[in-house]
Amino acid sequence: MDPEQAVVENGKKLNGVAVVVNGTTSGSDGSGPGSPNGGEAVVREGTAGAVAGAGELMRKPSGPLDDKLKKRIRKLSRSNSKDGVLGVAGTPNFVSPHRKWKNSRRSRNGYGRGLPKKGGAGGKGVWGKPGSEVYDELDEDPNDPNFDIDAYNSTHNVELKEIVPQLTEPEVVKKLEAIILEYFEHGDTHEVADALDDLLPSGMKPLVTKTVVAVAFDHKQSQRELTSVLISDLYGRIVTRDDICAGFDLLLANLPDIMLDTPEAPHLLGNFIARAVADDCIPPKYAYQSDREDLDQHGQAALVRATTLLSMHDGWGQLDNVWGVGGALRPVQTITQQMSYLLQEYLLSRDLSEAQRSIKELEVPHFHHELIYEAIIMTLEAFNESTEVAICELFRTLDSTCIVTPEQMEQGFRRVYEDMTDIVLDIPLAYSILDRFIQRCQRNGSFLGEALIKDIPTRGRKRFVSEGDGGLIKQVNFRRDM
Repeated sequence: MDPEQAVVENGKKLNGVAVVVNGTTSGSDGSGPGSPNGGEAVVREGTAGAVAGAGELMRKPSGPLDDKLKKRIRKLSRSNSKDGVLGVAGTPNFVSPHRKWKNSRRSRNGYGRGLPKKGGAGGKGVWGKPGSEVYDELDEDPNDPNFDIDAYNSTHNVELKEIVPQLTEPEVVKKLEAIILEYFEHGDTHEVADALDDLLPSGMKPLVTKTVVAVAFDHKQSQRELTSVLISDLYGRIVTRDDICAGFDLLLANLPDIMLDTPEAPHLLGNFIARAVADDCIPPKYAYQSDREDLDQHGQAALVRATTLLSMHDGWGQLDNVWGVGGALRPVQTITQQMSYLLQEYLLSRDLSEAQRSIKELEVPHFHHELIYEAIIMTLEAFNESTEVAICELFRTLDSTCIVTPEQMEQGFRRVYEDMTDIVLDIPLAYSILDRFIQRCQRNGSFLGEALIKDIPTRGRKRFVSEGDGGLIKQVNFRRDM
């Protein structure tokens, strides 16, 4: 007997790889139920085995199984699992559901992860591999009347090149307007310059000056000051002197159209040109060419305005404030003084439109209560009916045009109410004048609230001993008996 074989006698088991079929053993040498070696079991591989017989333990050497034995063991094991017989160790084998593996997508050869073949590109009636429609070439029929043989033969000679689309002038202007409006919010000229580096083609740089100034026409003095600063900072980095002059030429030529929306455009453009000359962005001779034949009367008026500003005594030094100091950057005393001058000019001219324009140019909507306060004080000091009528009409106009909000209007009146004890020292009739003025305002419009009218301060009247009842003072709790 071979050293690697062991015999299982009388149904006793050899601990190794022994195949038991119906109480018999089968070995690798072809032994089976009808073979001469029907009572033998061949063990070629397994763990350290022990022979159950004669009370002795025997260790068998482990060795690799040959291919023939592996196939036979796999075949017999599958057959036994279908028949439901016991396994090698006497335990029942696991029996899978009947034909459950038939429709499984898992690979049957022990390889793969159960995914579709060829990533979904194989088989009949499938869509194909995801993304393959991008690379699939269309089938062209040579019999098609639209078939181009030259294009078909030259497909392998295709050369791809990157094409950067050029922006048109309206597209550039639209992007510039968005950049300028954003600049009015943050005021950072370096950010604007960085944005224009990647935007402007070489031949469209004059559009910068044209678009910036045109947008500033529709804004306030503070935004116009920012525009002049931007032109000065972009000079030498984004635009040249010739680009700025070309941009002003475009504005001078389009003044008739600009004046439809901004009637004071020649005056404003003259200020921009004079400020650019003072900032050394354009030569002074540009402003002194008011007799150019290619300009109409509006363009010549703009250049005359610039020449006038440059010809003033110390004009170049004063041009830094050609747009004034914007909004809340000014001291409170300066704003109060400008409001006083504004009201005095209005009382002399009685021009409501000019007063409204001047109030808007102050750009201090949060400080309009000071305007209301100063106007009421002027009314109390004037002690004149015409002044009361003019100030009342101004208040009604400012409320109807929403230049002064109701909150600012009420705050101005209440400030006067609180200071009446001090005001009456200088104006003895202040209480009666204020009462008459508020009644006039109430008759001319409803811009004063009911609570504000009810809270009008009144001056208490003193009682003297000589008045009534024979010189006796009436008690506070005096009641007439009914």
